[in-house]
Amino acid sequence: MASPYFGFEQDFVGSLRCIPMVVRHHLDTCGIKLKLEHWNRFSQAERQSLVDWPCATHADAQAYGDRLQQMIVAQTGDAAKTLDVSPAPPWQQLDSIPEAVVAKFAQQQVPLTVAQWAALSELQRFALIKLSRPSHENQNFLPAVKEFGLL
Repeated sequence: MASPYFGFEQDFVGSLRCIPMVVRHHLDTCGIKLKLEHWNRFSQAERQSLVDWPCATHADAQAYGDRLQQMIVAQTGDAAKTLDVSPAPPWQQLDSIPEAVVAKFAQQQVPLTVAQWAALSELQRFALIKLSRPSHENQNFLPAVKEFGLL
């Protein structure tokens, strides 16, 4: 089985001290706002379970969110904030590249075509969207672009 982690995440996946992209994708899919302080209260095994639990279908996402809320309540006494889940999130759109991603690629002077975008996996597109946000510290953007074969 392929690793659920990207190469640009290798500096922290051994300890899972940061929330990896696969879990961040799951969080956006199930609509739960997990804070890093909550993540860090979980045991290594609990963190790994959040990586491994399926979250591909609507039913999976519902079950994932329910389990995660139970874990958060057990650790903190309070449920996490919930977020609206888009029925058509931008990382699932194959016919257009989100503007923030277009802008980030242009800023880095790296071309990106719609065909290249569509050829990426959903998790790769999700990662590029997250790494293109202006509020994100973007040291992993270029390593991700290289890892995904776009540079």
